[in-house]
Amino acid sequence: MTIFDRLDASLRLNEDEQMLLDSVRALCRDQIAPRAEHYDRSGEFPWENVRALNALGLNGMFIPEAYGGTPLSYTCYLACVREVSKACAATGIIWATNFHGMKPLVEFGNEEQKARLLPRIAAGGLGALAITEPNAGSDATGMQTSFHEDGDHIFIEGGKTFISNGDVADLYLVFGKWAGIDDPKKSISALILEKDTPGLSVVRLEDKMGTRASSTATLAFDRCRVPRSNLLVGPGAGLSILFASLNRSRPSIAAHALGIARAAFEDAVDYINERRQSGRKIIEFQGIQFMLADLAAELALCEGWLWRMAQAVDEGAEDFGIEASILKMRATDLAMRMTTDAVQLLGGYGYCKDFRVERLMRDAKITQIWEGTNQVHRQLIGRSFLKK
Repeated sequence: MTIFDRLDASLRLNEDEQMLLDSVRALCRDQIAPRAEHYDRSGEFPWENVRALNALGLNGMFIPEAYGGTPLSYTCYLACVREVSKACAATGIIWATNFHGMKPLVEFGNEEQKARLLPRIAAGGLGALAITEPNAGSDATGMQTSFHEDGDHIFIEGGKTFISNGDVADLYLVFGKWAGIDDPKKSISALILEKDTPGLSVVRLEDKMGTRASSTATLAFDRCRVPRSNLLVGPGAGLSILFASLNRSRPSIAAHALGIARAAFEDAVDYINERRQSGRKIIEFQGIQFMLADLAAELALCEGWLWRMAQAVDEGAEDFGIEASILKMRATDLAMRMTTDAVQLLGGYGYCKDFRVERLMRDAKITQIWEGTNQVHRQLIGRSFLKK
């Protein structure tokens, strides 16, 4: 049993959660992983994978029973994100985006909103989180999308870019600024936009380096008329909702990255145990062993921190923003290093599409960029030690 087998065995899951995780692993092994290369080459949206995940009821794991869900622990959710992303990084994004976009509705929505909207997601609908704009990425206060109150409705004007699930979502959590509030922080508000709302249009889909089967859209809002009853909490409550959302989604990004890293590590280990050079297995060379040891040590530390974070959230922790930044930064940097070194260990074969590590290297890069670039996270971590 390797150190990673022992880490996996140490997860604090109840019987139902372990059974679900085992089912997810089997689905990933038998169906999702074998289809990953096809979807990467074609760029098609992986509806087969989405339907397979829905058949296991995965959307319901973060939705209360009253609204059609079967809630499970955050630890179980992160473990499933890692397994799905290990099999197909694009599918991992699609499914995890449901959590990123709709968990704030669970936490901040009122009873009427949750009863009306959450059953759609529990039944297999797709969610999207719409924050980023062309001139407002990591600094959300620079967003220009505006909400204009008109009686019992709100009109949305503006646009968003780099929106995962943007062309296929049933529900969107959209952040914008409330017209009439001048303070750029206090004006940020959040509402739920429903699919097929007049004025909502997909401007373009990105042709990306990696995670090619996960659609990434630019959206336009041309006087989208939304019921005021879809506004979360009230005007100006968006920034606190946004921070709460990001603190939960950043460990999810780390789990996604660690799924990619674990896949690359396993492929590299298999290859260097089989490939021979000068009559010896590649893994028998000391230099290769040192390289492997560094990768294994960092992967074990990142996974250990992931499960520590998961346990803290399950136990009710609320103030964990810096811990989430550390995890996101280190896990995603590792994913890029791990996949790059895996390509190196496979040599010329690693550079060819016949081997998965080529795809994993392309998939890993985005994890260092979204949910706050790693440069931003380094700034957040460093700034936390500033004495007032």
